[in-house]
Amino acid sequence: MTSTKKLSIIIPAYNESATILNILNKVVSVDLIGGLTKELVVVNDCSSDDTEDKILSFQKANPTVQLSYYKHDVNKGKGAALHTGIDKAVGDFIVVQDADLEYDPHEFNILLQPILDDFADVVYGSRFIGGKPHRILFFWHSIGNKWLTAISNAMTNLNLTDMETCYKMWRSDIVKSVKLQEQRFGFEPEVTAKVSRIKDVRIYEVGISYYGRTYAEGKKINWKDGVRAIYCIMKYNLWSR
Repeated sequence: MTSTKKLSIIIPAYNESATILNILNKVVSVDLIGGLTKELVVVNDCSSDDTEDKILSFQKANPTVQLSYYKHDVNKGKGAALHTGIDKAVGDFIVVQDADLEYDPHEFNILLQPILDDFADVVYGSRFIGGKPHRILFFWHSIGNKWLTAISNAMTNLNLTDMETCYKMWRSDIVKSVKLQEQRFGFEPEVTAKVSRIKDVRIYEVGISYYGRTYAEGKKINWKDGVRAIYCIMKYNLWSR
């Protein structure tokens, strides 16, 4: 793999003023394997705090960092921010990085390895396998996540352990080839369903760490998003193929 290859890191941000500078600095500090370069694609989903000011100040203070900044005029949801990022990304590979501190960018290389070794086209980072650290938080969230993954697997005939993970990495041509519709947290089951149907696609899974947040610390997903996820699993696997 030559140094001309690039990883596009899509960072959706909504009211992440407390953590956005930290995550941008962490992403920049990562040395990618295979000589890959980085492109940061930050999508501000109409934040009402000073997230934008902090992104722009970072951009001004780091002129050598390849950072593309996009802003939604109205709040559309995480999925919509990812649609924008995927559309604008110019790298050979694409990964999602939430603007909070739940996932460690230094683990990009764990996801990259199977792709660079030409085993995988898509790699999911699982919070439920491997020996990496995991913060102990919500029992019912973990049960709900496993149920959603199991239902998704039954529809896609995959054997993922963490369909809802933020850390998904794709070859760019793979994820850009599917038409995505879900604007909120339905993105995860939709992209899983649609990518799984691509002929001869090779999907791998690797263990990652997870530094989960509480609601007091800014966690946004709730039970309504879980209900929507079930609907999206059915919709994109059965009703809207």
